[in-house]
Amino acid sequence: MTEGHEQAPSRQRRRFPDISSRTYEHPADRSALVALRKLSGFDTVFKALSGLLPERSLRLLFLSDSVRVSDAQFAHLHTMLRDACYILDLEKVPPMYVTQDPKPNAMCIGLDEPLIVVTTGLVELLDEEEMRAVVGHEVGHALSGHAVYRTVLLFLTNLALKVAWIPLGNVAITAIVTALREWFRKSELSADRAGLLVGQDLHASMRGLMKIAGGNHLHEMNVDAFLEQAEEYEAGGDLRDSVLKILNVLPRSHPFTTVRAAELKRWAESRDYQRIMDGHYPRREEDKDASVGDSFRESASHYADTVRTSQDPLMKLVGDIAGGAGDLGGRLRDRFTGGASGAANGSGAAGPGEKGE
Repeated sequence: MTEGHEQAPSRQRRRFPDISSRTYEHPADRSALVALRKLSGFDTVFKALSGLLPERSLRLLFLSDSVRVSDAQFAHLHTMLRDACYILDLEKVPPMYVTQDPKPNAMCIGLDEPLIVVTTGLVELLDEEEMRAVVGHEVGHALSGHAVYRTVLLFLTNLALKVAWIPLGNVAITAIVTALREWFRKSELSADRAGLLVGQDLHASMRGLMKIAGGNHLHEMNVDAFLEQAEEYEAGGDLRDSVLKILNVLPRSHPFTTVRAAELKRWAESRDYQRIMDGHYPRREEDKDASVGDSFRESASHYADTVRTSQDPLMKLVGDIAGGAGDLGGRLRDRFTGGASGAANGSGAAGPGEKGE
């Protein structure tokens, strides 16, 4: 994917031939994607929808009013893009544009083929290694097919909004949008992981997220203190704060920056990440055999683990209630089926040497 020594990466990085996007996808993101990929007739619906969406207009807009990244323009970004595609084994390098916007941002959109856009604010904010992680993040979106599914689902949501006058329509639409945004947020966590696989520099990924949160003032910021903010956010407060957290995040398409940093650090320190770096990861040739049921079970397990280990007051309450309900259910089952202590002598009475309840 790279051509000549002048386009080689500044340091040697591990490449992942034939890597499946399932390797780095967050469990909730992966379960949704596996289900969509298995959905019978989706390709037919997708082709029908592609003619209704203004994708050609968007491409013409960026072509006419932004700067296309190439060997002749923003050459350092072009090198990063080719390098990211080489590392993640994405055969076709997607077009990339730099658009004038002081707000740091990047996105991957498109139906027929992905299109990457970065703002001047982001280019000016990040150094080379931080930017490499961002480019890898967007290439991860492309490899996962996020651009396709996001565009289609957004179109369906907008279409549904036009019929919101139907009784209970607003309630249904709110549920759709809420679920959609939850998936968006999880897809961002997936892409953060892809960015780390490309950059292979956790500190650079952390610095980039800190800059997005606090601007180009690294001399005033500290990674450990930044991560402490995430810990305080996740564990602090009471039930009122837990509700406010939910209300704050619902309208967002991205997780909060400190939360993204903490999530990425946890993944980087996991055994899964080390196995990937050692060359043990799912291949694309195995994607067709991916089980929807297994993906949903893994997603459910992830959420259960999140509730069990969370320090958030509301999550702890949910876990306590679930645990208490399970314990109560077990005791009731034992009482009425003769299990546990009742099984000792066929009744609910205490056995020899035991105290009654």
